[in-house]
Amino acid sequence: MVASIVLVGGKGLRMGGDKASQLLAGKTLLERVVERLALLGGQILIVGSSRRIGCAVDAEIQYVDDLYPGRGPLGGIYTGLVVADSLYSLVVACDFPFLDVEFLRHMVGLSPGFDAVVPRMDRAQPLQAVYSKSCLGNMKERLERGWLGVTRFLGTVNVRYVDQDECRIFDPQLLSLFNVNSAEDLIKAGVLEAERQVSVTDEVGL
Repeated sequence: MVASIVLVGGKGLRMGGDKASQLLAGKTLLERVVERLALLGGQILIVGSSRRIGCAVDAEIQYVDDLYPGRGPLGGIYTGLVVADSLYSLVVACDFPFLDVEFLRHMVGLSPGFDAVVPRMDRAQPLQAVYSKSCLGNMKERLERGWLGVTRFLGTVNVRYVDQDECRIFDPQLLSLFNVNSAEDLIKAGVLEAERQVSVTDEVGL
């Protein structure tokens, strides 16, 4: 069983406010992410803010202050891995509203023998990925030197990339990798959620 690390430390400048607390279909983005991760079992860590963001999900949640404030996602990943009670951890930013649990399980299953398992579409998606504690020493050095790019970090470790065709086996429309960066994205997510609900209703009616 792996830990799940949810990153909430972004400033949300394009959103015009805190991403984690934005509402979609009656739930915050953070609640949607935690709700899906709770299905995997294991420890859930919310990393990146000293403010305890409310999360009305029936799951045990531990809030963790960032050990490297202002150092971006790499600092949040490092913090989560330090605290995590498992060798491997799922790391997910709070702005992925359509996580696919079976796809996440698939990535976890691929993780033995690798430092990280990362989806890759036109580019790597390092904020919905699996990381090992074996990354900690390298991350710490880069954080202390101010080398903060997560994608560049991946170039220094042993990564199992999950390319688009493999992702589509679990998520044909790749909705699980859709993330909300702006108010326009949030509107689009609302449309996608409505379409998903219609599809579910149609399937039940068959």
